[in-house]
Amino acid sequence: MTQAQLAAAVGIDRSALAKIETGARRVSALELVAIARELRRRVEWFVNPGPPSIVSYRTSKGDVATQVIDMELDRIVRDVEFVAGRMPNLIKSEPEQQLAPATVSSADRLAAVARSLLGLESDDLAYNLSDLVTKVGLLPFAVNLGDGADAGTVLLRVGGVTVINGDLRVGRRRLALAHELGHYLIRDPYTMDWRIDSAEAIDLEAHLDRFARAVLLPEADVRERWAKWIAIPDESMRDASVRAGSHYQVDMATLARRLIELGLVDTARANQIRQVRTKKADIVEKNLAVAQELEPVSLSRTYEQAVLGLYRQEVITTERALGLLLGTFTEDGLPDRAPAPEAEIWAVTS
Repeated sequence: MTQAQLAAAVGIDRSALAKIETGARRVSALELVAIARELRRRVEWFVNPGPPSIVSYRTSKGDVATQVIDMELDRIVRDVEFVAGRMPNLIKSEPEQQLAPATVSSADRLAAVARSLLGLESDDLAYNLSDLVTKVGLLPFAVNLGDGADAGTVLLRVGGVTVINGDLRVGRRRLALAHELGHYLIRDPYTMDWRIDSAEAIDLEAHLDRFARAVLLPEADVRERWAKWIAIPDESMRDASVRAGSHYQVDMATLARRLIELGLVDTARANQIRQVRTKKADIVEKNLAVAQELEPVSLSRTYEQAVLGLYRQEVITTERALGLLLGTFTEDGLPDRAPAPEAEIWAVTS
């Protein structure tokens, strides 16, 4: 939106709007409300301090995707901070900061630490990862971010917020969340702008990808099950790959990379696995589970409960509750609130 377009929409001269932007002219409360309405922002967005710096991005298409993540993180983090300020138990604690992985072995060790923090045994699978990460104070949100964006994370005073691109396939969504869990655990303080030309940062991203795969596909379990799947009579490696992708709820690229890491396939076979696409016939014939995790728009359950708690206590209005829940609720879906006592009504009206 240009200055001229915004000025016309709110009923002031373009020169006046330019002076407001530079601080040369004050803005009245009514003008600010009109500006906020046109820009689809709450008034406090203009007057309250912004959220903490964004500490990690994952994008594949540059500045536009980064800006999309930035805007969504800004919006959601402000909402979370509003709720957390009124519901202190929203995020009870956070784990100790872990060392950033600098080698393959240290990435695997960090994955073992993460799985322990999430309450997973060595052979447990990270199903419902979006629920598990809340145990360590990380609140995940899945929203539509379009093409290019993967995920981003912000550290709060206590805990953190991760936004995942819900437009990705479910396997990629889960991998992105596992990767962001790594950033959260090491308290990565750098932004994508700093990382662009940094070989050290590229290495960190690679090690956190290894970490994410180790969280989702634990080595001992993969070795045991892969041996069984490829030994099934009359089934091909494609069949084994389809079973593995469904079982671990990962995409084929992630599966292929993990199998190479563990020495279970060679490069040629891994390339074949990357081309595999699960068909509806596979789901029916093999009786596979269909994963739906992190479908947009999805919110952290603990966050939803906190917002509903504020609504029940009449701390927030219906409109505010629906906004904080990002449109995932209708007014009819909100809980019933207890009617006010008659004496209280008379005290207000008398």
